[in-house]
Amino acid sequence: MHRLFIAIRPPAAIRARLLSLAGGVEGARWQDDEQLHLTLRFIGEVDRHRANDLADLLGAIRFTPFDVRIEGVGSFDRRGVVDTLWAGVQPREPLAQLHRKVDRACVRAGLGPEGRAYLPHITLARFGRRGTMVDGFLAVHAGLSTPAFRIDGFTLFESRLGHNGARYQAVADYHGDGGDMCPAI
Repeated sequence: MHRLFIAIRPPAAIRARLLSLAGGVEGARWQDDEQLHLTLRFIGEVDRHRANDLADLLGAIRFTPFDVRIEGVGSFDRRGVVDTLWAGVQPREPLAQLHRKVDRACVRAGLGPEGRAYLPHITLARFGRRGTMVDGFLAVHAGLSTPAFRIDGFTLFESRLGHNGARYQAVADYHGDGGDMCPAI
């Protein structure tokens, strides 16, 4: 079985800016450079056959490259307990359009449609079940903004869970203009 997701890796300078925000929040497990990405769709565990079908279908996605920027921060909670800090990505609509194309490819590969609303973001930190107070972090970094960067492709990743958290390995890179390298999974 392969635990997969589809995402965009921001450029190194943007990742460095996001990494510079780490610290000052009790109980936070900050993402490292390898983990910083903008998820288009989480797949979960699939067998090799379905993974290969999905990889082929992703190669057919076409889109016009577009620019985005990091803007603002926020948090997600589960049952009233903060479990994630994130950086927002603007503008949302071009990413939402690409997400819908990726989601359609997933459905054609036999996966269910995405069940949650899509909010483009990059996870900065995660928390355990106790959660924590993040109001100070959110206030200090509310004005976070980076220069725009180009989105001209996306990557199929495999996630491997270990004692130190998830490790991600790129499986295939795809470019909106049709140029892709798509090794077998």
